[in-house]
Amino acid sequence: MDTSESSSTETTTGAPAAGEPPRRGWRRWAMDTRPLRIPAYRRLWSSTIVTSVGSQLTAVAVPKQIYDITHSSAWVGYASLAGLVPMVAFALWGGAVADAVDRRKLLLVTNTGIAVTSLLFWAQAVTGLDSVLVLMVLLALQQAFFGLNAPARSASIARLVPAEQLPAANALGSTVMQTALVAGPLLAGALIPVLGLPELYLIDALALCVTVWAVFRLPALPPLGGSGTRRAGLREIADGFRYISRHKVLLLSFLADIVAMVFGMPRALFPQLAAETYGSYGEGLALGVLFAGIPVGAVLGGLFSGAFSRARRHGWMVAGAVVGWGVAIAGFGLSGNLWVAVVFLALAGVADMVSMVFRGAILLSAATDEMRGRMQGVFTVVVAGGPRLADVLHGTAGAAFGPRAAVAGGGALVVVAMLTLVGTVPALRRYRV
Repeated sequence: MDTSESSSTETTTGAPAAGEPPRRGWRRWAMDTRPLRIPAYRRLWSSTIVTSVGSQLTAVAVPKQIYDITHSSAWVGYASLAGLVPMVAFALWGGAVADAVDRRKLLLVTNTGIAVTSLLFWAQAVTGLDSVLVLMVLLALQQAFFGLNAPARSASIARLVPAEQLPAANALGSTVMQTALVAGPLLAGALIPVLGLPELYLIDALALCVTVWAVFRLPALPPLGGSGTRRAGLREIADGFRYISRHKVLLLSFLADIVAMVFGMPRALFPQLAAETYGSYGEGLALGVLFAGIPVGAVLGGLFSGAFSRARRHGWMVAGAVVGWGVAIAGFGLSGNLWVAVVFLALAGVADMVSMVFRGAILLSAATDEMRGRMQGVFTVVVAGGPRLADVLHGTAGAAFGPRAAVAGGGALVVVAMLTLVGTVPALRRYRV
């Protein structure tokens, strides 16, 4: 990050001055909460706590409602695809838009759009419309707004906190989102019998109002480097990809996530493993703990992320985390005992948290502000698309070789591919801040 940008961040946010005494004892490992001293970041982060859980309520309600209407898992899968396509398209465009306009205004518009969509979800449910087509259209609209929103939200963090606190800020945000992946579905399961399905959508809409208010309180975040009008078309999107190709550390940060998720995300095999390998523990129990294992590990990694702020070799942290993910996933595939398997999944979750934090820090620190939105747009696509490709790959490999062999082989491929990338292209291992 250049000097002028750092200066702008400090005067806008009131960030604490550098030169604080080092944290000692157990506090060296506890989560670094210094970014929460910055009012603007604290508002954004606090709103995330509410909306992350709320969004998970909708994420459970939509497939549940579609299945109740159709009694077909295939339609649930088609709905997921209906949401993925607009999210990918609008995330790429949204990154270019985030680099061309005031990011605060873009966040206001898109969060309001997501809230209105949640209200429409509630309206169709409470009126008993029972239309899969309407649900899929609303899901596509919601994901389009999310695609526009996510790059601007992530890119704004570098304008709200100083560069040395970016890993801590990313750890705080990632921990909240991973906690929501555990708490949200559990809360949805508890609320559906009590309140009913429509009310989940309404709670999500009300939670989004908190986010709109928090964004309204943020400082203006116009493009740096002049007030001239900027475009956000296909040429600007292409410029973002050219920028990635010229900066190998950015390219490798994306490839690291693709390697980890495509080869090493085994969630498509969880139902088969729960039924066949761990069925003696109870299929329902096994399935629940398998899905919870990685998020729980990620949350634990976030709670003990104090060391992240002291790390300077961000490239090595990403490479080591991805290799650790691969080793843990391979161990999971080789485990015949459910609880040993869950320990390996939790270790994979810790590694995933480390990877997320430092990949995010690299994208925010190695890219200039005029490109951050587009980098976050590509990041959103990679994060959303990688696991879906993994579902296809692991499902196919599991049918051909058996689920445990497919999982273990995928973990081994992650290790080999990541070590090959680090060994052949030195940009990542040389990157430090």
